[in-house]
Amino acid sequence: MFSFSSIEQYHAQLQEGTTSCKQAVEHYLQRINETARLNAFIDVYTDEALQQAERLDRERNSGKPRGILHGVIIALKDMICYKDHKVSAASAILKNFTSVYSATAVERLLQDGAIIIGNCNCDEFAMGSTSENSTYGRVLNALDESKVPGGSSGGSAVAVQAGLCMAALGTDTGGSVRQPASFCGITGFKPTYGRISRYGVIAYASSFDQIGIFGNSIKDIALLLEVMAGPDEFDSTLLQEKPVNYTIKKGNKKYRFAWFKEALDHPSLDPEIAAAIYTAIEKLQEDGHEVSAVPFELLDYIVPAYYVLTTAEASSNLARYDGVKYGFRTKGNDLDLSAVYTESRSAGFGKEVKRRIMLGTFVLSAGYYDAYFIRAQKVRKLLKDKLQLIFNEFDFILLPTAPTTAFSAVETTEDPVAIYLADIYTVMANLTGIPAISLPVFKHSNGLPFGLQLISRQSNELSLFEASKRLGEILPY
Repeated sequence: MFSFSSIEQYHAQLQEGTTSCKQAVEHYLQRINETARLNAFIDVYTDEALQQAERLDRERNSGKPRGILHGVIIALKDMICYKDHKVSAASAILKNFTSVYSATAVERLLQDGAIIIGNCNCDEFAMGSTSENSTYGRVLNALDESKVPGGSSGGSAVAVQAGLCMAALGTDTGGSVRQPASFCGITGFKPTYGRISRYGVIAYASSFDQIGIFGNSIKDIALLLEVMAGPDEFDSTLLQEKPVNYTIKKGNKKYRFAWFKEALDHPSLDPEIAAAIYTAIEKLQEDGHEVSAVPFELLDYIVPAYYVLTTAEASSNLARYDGVKYGFRTKGNDLDLSAVYTESRSAGFGKEVKRRIMLGTFVLSAGYYDAYFIRAQKVRKLLKDKLQLIFNEFDFILLPTAPTTAFSAVETTEDPVAIYLADIYTVMANLTGIPAISLPVFKHSNGLPFGLQLISRQSNELSLFEASKRLGEILPY
């Protein structure tokens, strides 16, 4: 019977001949069928995945050189384009739209021998923290189906959590990979802004969006990053650094960690999560690392600045969905152009997306631009400067990933502002463009997992992986 623990173990099985790519695909297709109630997938590429697996098996048996992701089975968030496959951002306004090209990240995965098994459900246009704002219905947390899996990349997180693929891609605009990773008890990683090409990723907020990775281990995530990273002529915002070997080296290096008292004493933080972070601090000190509290007076400004800036960018990015060029158009031959726009967008967009478009349009409007948008940009600059000073003295920052464990679906309808505040610990990395990872190292007394977040300076992914691996060794789960 097929089982998966890591890409390294899987490749060893392929080499020994105890399994094949086809057997692996068949196993995951069966698991997807058995867990269909979780609603993690929108489309499953059954025939295509099997054909690709058979081709890879033939190539391997003939001795043809293999990529480092040979036969690795990956799922995509429904925000990432794959040529000749449907992509909709989980929105009615793009339902049944077929992509005419593949995202650069997808192209690189395929060229390296990966198998794409399907695309995953998510919050509409990546706007949400629960994976309930989808035209395809809500995603269920496999650990407790009454709980949300987090969002917006909840389908991708559940696909890894429930063993429906080996790894999955999401997008992280304000924590949309790390927060569901925390809720689902898996590892979720957001790289430096500009590390992975955004070409072929449906835009929410362009200066924040970044492809992120879900996996069962740090090593697996590092392999996917190594394949996808690097310059791309189709994305001018990419870092122009040569591809890096992200092989994690063994060792017992001592690091310098900073933590914020304001974060651990914040009233929104579950006391048990705070206690666990303090335990982590003690364990790190016992392991010989330097761990120090650093004053951080900007914490309560982060979420307002984030929502002002991202909604402003969203109101611009989503203007292209007008019912004229492509996608959904409302019926009615008697409608003038203005009515086509209004009716199509009103029917095609969900409530949360419309809320954010209106907020973004408001903060960009005359009379409010200086009061909101410009001030939010100033907060962003202050935050970057503050973190630069911290990273002059420390290697990493320790934070909770989320203030609570996964919450019940009924709780999410009562107070949308409270849901926004759940992003308090994750949006900082997106505002400043630095890499961050959520590690599944803790379990709450309520039986649900929660993550520890580690943040590093820009372009420091390899050290972040190595420190994360060490944290996983010394912290209990």
